[in-house]
Amino acid sequence: TSKNKKQRENPTPFNMATIGLVKECLLALKDRTGSSLPAINKWLENEKKVTIKKHVMRAALKKGVEAGTLIPVKASYKLSPEAKNPPKKKAAAPKKKKDAATKKKAAAT
Repeated sequence: TSKNKKQRENPTPFNMATIGLVKECLLALKDRTGSSLPAINKWLENEKKVTIKKHVMRAALKKGVEAGTLIPVKASYKLSPEAKNPPKKKAAAPKKKKDAATKKKAAAT
């Protein structure tokens, strides 16, 4: 029981969702015709030092296809055009600059 307790206390430091890892992998590989499952797994092991179990990977790929972020091509997967472009962020409102006169008044008092 002490071994199980230690495992629960120290979760893996890398807690990114599997589909996020797959997206990152497909962007890095830049294969026009899509990347195969062995190629995705190899990239994850080399770059992220993570191994993902087959059933978890299969479920993530299936969910990605259903969500429309991944496109199945024969035995490979590639990112959809919408997934390649990151969502545009709203432009932040420009910050108001304090006048130099107000700074001088504050310094004088």
